[in-house]
Amino acid sequence: MTDLHPSIAAVTDRIIARSAPRRAAYLDLMGRQREAGTNRGNLSCGNLAHGFAASGEDKPAIRAGTEMNIGIVTAYNDMLSAHQPYGRYPEQIKLFAREVGATAQVAGGVPAMCDGVTQGQAGMDLSLFSRDNIAQGTVIALSHAMFEGALLLGICDKIVPGLLIGALRFGHLPTILVPAGPMPSGLANKEKQRVRQLYAEGKVGRDELLEAEAASYHGAGTCTFYGTANSNQMMMELMGLHIPGSAFTNPGTKLRQELTRAATHRIARIGWDGDDYRPLARCIDEKAIVNAAIGLLATGGSTNHAIHLPAIARAAGIIIDWQDFDELSHAVPLLARVYPNGAGDVNNFHAAGGIGYVVRELLGAGLLHGDVLTVGGTMADYAAEPMLVDDELHWRASPAKSRDDTMLRPVAAPFSPDGGMRLLAGNLGRAIIKTSAVDKDRWTIEAPCRIFDDQNQVLTAFKAGELDRDVVVVVRFQGPRANGMPELHKLTPALGVLQDKGFRVALLTDGRMSGASGKVPAVIHLSPEALPGPDGVSGPLAYLKDGDIVRVCAVNGEAVALVDEAEWAARSPAIAPPPALGVGRELFALFRHHADEAEKGGSAILAAMETVV
Repeated sequence: MTDLHPSIAAVTDRIIARSAPRRAAYLDLMGRQREAGTNRGNLSCGNLAHGFAASGEDKPAIRAGTEMNIGIVTAYNDMLSAHQPYGRYPEQIKLFAREVGATAQVAGGVPAMCDGVTQGQAGMDLSLFSRDNIAQGTVIALSHAMFEGALLLGICDKIVPGLLIGALRFGHLPTILVPAGPMPSGLANKEKQRVRQLYAEGKVGRDELLEAEAASYHGAGTCTFYGTANSNQMMMELMGLHIPGSAFTNPGTKLRQELTRAATHRIARIGWDGDDYRPLARCIDEKAIVNAAIGLLATGGSTNHAIHLPAIARAAGIIIDWQDFDELSHAVPLLARVYPNGAGDVNNFHAAGGIGYVVRELLGAGLLHGDVLTVGGTMADYAAEPMLVDDELHWRASPAKSRDDTMLRPVAAPFSPDGGMRLLAGNLGRAIIKTSAVDKDRWTIEAPCRIFDDQNQVLTAFKAGELDRDVVVVVRFQGPRANGMPELHKLTPALGVLQDKGFRVALLTDGRMSGASGKVPAVIHLSPEALPGPDGVSGPLAYLKDGDIVRVCAVNGEAVALVDEAEWAARSPAIAPPPALGVGRELFALFRHHADEAEKGGSAILAAMETVV
């Protein structure tokens, strides 16, 4: 076996040591939960009768309590293309469960919010906190103590992290994530991006733009670019929480159905009554969290997971921070270029060898923990790709050579020697930047800043020609406590136009810019955020003024305002705009008021939980 890379070993050891007290307390709680009433055997007759009253032909088996009953938590809706395929999954899973003597019930549903629909709209202010809501919904679903295992049906941005955060409160249950797959490829993402920029410049109209968007997002399944949703699916494979190779098989295919059958059969085999018990609390450990971060870096995945992965880890009693990401990034090479980091989409990535190829390369180079407890076997089993032979599911070894080296390369000849996610720090706070799609000559930007409190203000200034210069665009009061930390992806076309004109441009914000930030340097998640914290102190971003020279540098890890210290100390902070109203944002005020910083996950429920656990 290849020795583990020393940097990965050092980061993992540091996380284990840092997390030891919380992790021990978490595992102790999960051990007690299994025996303390969160199982069917401890339900009263009245409780149990309510639980199987409407279960039809499964009623005798659920009543007897001799076989596993699987709780299905579903994020189905038919507005969100990625989750529309889940509509028929529960009935399929019930049939598949009966094939192995088990039963299944839909334990509950959780919301699935689409950032693609709400991007740049008022509803985006609810986006991040929908993750906390989903976690709570998952807990409510599983709280009935009717289940000995769980299948989680979710795929997109906040949904998978939310499902996991909730399910980890029931970590004594074996749990498998069941994906639905990406939609087939439509209009090439590069062409879609080109039309968006033309629209931003006023060179095409809304009809042309809508036609391009509809040709790109055209059917059931996840969007095909490598944003947060598809990064989720990669991470679930690298953490060993999927049936191997199931992330990127298209919906509506026989292979997709057989992978769902395999997940149902597998959950029945890893329950606590057998000799292969694999509870979620043991599958998600420090090494699994590090594997997820490594996969993110090796494939150029979404920066949103610099928030979501710490939150998932935290729910399991594990503490990971951006310094860990930074050090791992220096050790892990970039093996994939998937749009927006390259021309091809996730279907092209999958065809080139996909996640199986990445796992095999990383394991072979000592860049991945192979000794993690997975739901599907060993980590080596994920270095494979599923296939049908006479309509039966089989796995074959991932290709020894990439089928397309413009998309996927070996460790020996990567696209970049590092993973392209950096920690920036300085007198403006701590932030991250994703460099994998940014030309190296733009890794350092030093220019006067222009300050905005809202992304629509940026677009107004852009259309007026006020940003046609070297500029660091600052958008502040966009953090979790200010307005729920919305995506600022609406700015991507305009900033891309400025850069294409030859200007040196960067974005600096305490908000989010997603995994599709692309070619423009985007310094994001700046913490502390501009809005005053519980101590009444504003973040440094609130002290910036228009025209201040700002340097952001991915080479040296800097995010600094080049302002005289005495002048800086004499300044008063900017006044935050009042909280926006409408679209139900008022009902999320509790989450905003209690959320903590982005580096910890930007979660209100996790921050509150730690005061009682």
